[in-house]
Amino acid sequence: MSEVRLNPYLNFQGNCREAFDFYASVLKTEISFLITMGESPMASEVPPECHNNICHVCLKGEGIVLMGSDCPPDVYEKPQGTIINVQADTAERAEEIFAALSDGGEIRMPMEETFWAKRFGMCTDRFGVPWMVNCDQPMP
Repeated sequence: MSEVRLNPYLNFQGNCREAFDFYASVLKTEISFLITMGESPMASEVPPECHNNICHVCLKGEGIVLMGSDCPPDVYEKPQGTIINVQADTAERAEEIFAALSDGGEIRMPMEETFWAKRFGMCTDRFGVPWMVNCDQPMP
């Protein structure tokens, strides 16, 4: 049987590079691939002022694959109906990730203990991307 994976793909309005540099820092991982519009085979079809926009970026790490790009302004849609979930191994790491992601954004549910989690919180980061950060309760 072949393997199938789901990888979140985020769109931005010209600040994809800034967002992915931030996510790589917060998630303690690296950008494994990045190409700008100006470096892509379609560079001649893109206005020069968009050449520094991201055509495709991929962030990869232990259990993480996150992709994204900048969209033309007439194509961009604000994220809606989807939330990126981060599963942390410790409450401390969950707190650290949540604090970073929510800084400059909006806290939708403060980081707290729940019946299913040592820590759980929801926020929208400063780039408009919604996140849930979770650290499970130990199984009985």
